[in-house]
Amino acid sequence: MDTRVGLIPLPIYLLLLALLGGFIALGKLPTDISVSIAVLAVGGFTCAEFGKRMPLLRNIGAAAIFATFVPSLLVYLHAIPPVLLKNVVEFTKVSNFLYLFIASIIVGSIFSMDRTVLVQGFLKIFAPLAAGTVVAALVGTLVGAMLGLGWQHTLFFIVVPIMAGGVGEGAIPLSIGYAAILGQAQGDMFAQVLPPVMLGSLCAILMAGTLNFVGKRYPQLTGEGRLQPGVENEARVVELPAGTVDVAQVAAAGVTAISLYMVGLMSAKLFDFPAPVVMLFVAVLFKLGRLVSPQLQQGSLVVYKFFSTAVTYPLLFAIGAAMTPWEKLIAAFTLANLATIVATVAALMATGFLVARRMNMYPIEAAIVNACHSGQGGTGDVAILTAANRMQLMPFAQIATRIGGAIVVTLALFALARLAG
Repeated sequence: MDTRVGLIPLPIYLLLLALLGGFIALGKLPTDISVSIAVLAVGGFTCAEFGKRMPLLRNIGAAAIFATFVPSLLVYLHAIPPVLLKNVVEFTKVSNFLYLFIASIIVGSIFSMDRTVLVQGFLKIFAPLAAGTVVAALVGTLVGAMLGLGWQHTLFFIVVPIMAGGVGEGAIPLSIGYAAILGQAQGDMFAQVLPPVMLGSLCAILMAGTLNFVGKRYPQLTGEGRLQPGVENEARVVELPAGTVDVAQVAAAGVTAISLYMVGLMSAKLFDFPAPVVMLFVAVLFKLGRLVSPQLQQGSLVVYKFFSTAVTYPLLFAIGAAMTPWEKLIAAFTLANLATIVATVAALMATGFLVARRMNMYPIEAAIVNACHSGQGGTGDVAILTAANRMQLMPFAQIATRIGGAIVVTLALFALARLAG
């Protein structure tokens, strides 16, 4: 029982494999939440274990990459039994548990942060993020133009999608805006902007994993999840001794996270603001207003730890199987596209790294937050931070993804409208 696959004791893992195989043989796999959790746990932790055992690749986030892209490939190859795939897709899309994960990670990490450092970090992260966005746009466009892609096509259909904030908040609004401005079908525009989003996120995952490896070799460059030097335990409150955290406080923290997410949902309905952004700022306001008791802080820390430890790889497996089309990813694998995407992401992260050194921030942490600006929305943030082993940076990653992406999309549509007019 102490030998485990991920978090699953080996005898239980083998039992689950046998049971799932039996249900598949019968052609009927129950769709209730308990069975779906078992399916995702087995799939996610199996892929992650393979990644963790890959020579060299395991040092640059292979576990997160395998958990996300192996199921996508298996779906493309029709290697996942239809009854099993149906269970994963339906549960992922109906439950939308990605946002439960993000809510728990954001609220848990913000509530358990040091208040002063939270303020300083939020203000400081905008400098490397803004500088990185400008430099990445210039470098990416220049590389694409030099490779014959044309500067307008490179900027609007490769560079901008990479930094647009993912699929739902980036690629879809971009494709709608592009279609209206250029008078083309929205589906055609979406097919063009989606591959750079996905490949940019893959590059960011690989580079973030590499930075985690570099941080182990050069510890002076990293705070191991802390954004600024000089403050101990900045990302989390000082933990209480084992056994002193009340289960009721953990439950209270979980319900609080869900409540703040629902505030975000309501704002999206009423004012068309992205729900995760609103949730992020409401959580920050709670923290700044000293509305979070020490007990709730401890409960929030437990919620954060549970989701980052137990839910990440099953979630990535679900994202890969249900939301990551392999054929779209492969379609963009031309040399010119790849070179442009790599140059854009590398420039974004390198600028964050260099600017951070001048602003008394840890370069590796700033570069990883900038990497999330080129990620595939919330799913990309999870994969990038998992590969970098720095899930506590999620609040800053959400700023880079959501707010940074919204600004990029707005400016891109405005610029294209002026050029087209």
